[in-house]
Amino acid sequence: MEDLEILRPSFVTKVWGGTKLAKLKSISDETILPLGESWEISRHADGPSKLENGQSLDQLLEEVDLPYLVKFIDTTDNLSIQVHPGDEYAKRVEKSSGKTECWLILESGPNTGIYLGLKEGVTKERLEEALLQKEDISLLLQFHPVSRGDFFFVPAGAIHAIGRGVTLAEIQQSSGITYRVWDWNRQGIDGKPRELHISKALDVINFEATFNNLKTFKIKKGIFNQEQQRLVTHSDFNVDLYCQKSGETIRLDEVNERRLRSLVCLEGELECRSKGILSYESALLTSSGSYKVFCKGEGSSQNSIFIFIS
Repeated sequence: MEDLEILRPSFVTKVWGGTKLAKLKSISDETILPLGESWEISRHADGPSKLENGQSLDQLLEEVDLPYLVKFIDTTDNLSIQVHPGDEYAKRVEKSSGKTECWLILESGPNTGIYLGLKEGVTKERLEEALLQKEDISLLLQFHPVSRGDFFFVPAGAIHAIGRGVTLAEIQQSSGITYRVWDWNRQGIDGKPRELHISKALDVINFEATFNNLKTFKIKKGIFNQEQQRLVTHSDFNVDLYCQKSGETIRLDEVNERRLRSLVCLEGELECRSKGILSYESALLTSSGSYKVFCKGEGSSQNSIFIFIS
């Protein structure tokens, strides 16, 4: 077993997906189109990533944990309006962990954005009424225009949807529990309406005004303009962002010896333990202690941008 393992992701077809991720990953298999998600670092049964030799991550997880999941997401249409439960509800009802997540916006088209949080004054009764009357539920949510370098923290209980024309990196708890509230009255890939989970969604949506504010969502702009920063601290994942010039070496220190750490290259090229990691590639750091990451840049890029998850 190597002390740094570059991973093969799982690919997930979505009705709102497209072709961009396939191009970024140099994939010619059209059967996975429209491609919406690339599960980069995952032990989840719905989309497990694998080692370069094709083996599963099971051997790595015998003594350490991987409580988080990392995805690349690309949209050509809006995702469903949805919500994820917290740990207590998910364990009691779904026998699973909850799902808190965060997003780093990598690319966005004109007039693109995300829906996150309820507008002021929207109560549970008002949302129920809107669903019963088949209203456009997006009108009850806050819309945030996005651009490259934006960051959003999405705690369990926050109603949300990623809008069309957005490419992002998502770090989340290792859970697949999603409750759809509304899906824009569209058909799924199979030509049938996708299942909604309105009762459970209403159970877990946080309607408190103090929850649905900018402070809760930790919104940041221009995150790629700062060399190093901690984006979020959570019980299941810490996310550190590095934006370094080509030729620099960064030392990543031990943080949690009971949890696997990982690297996700967003731009440029990295070298770590004699292995090269290119843009949109991910790797697990499988031994304890410090790692040194050399930032090489790639092509015309003079920077290397990566996230370190611990």
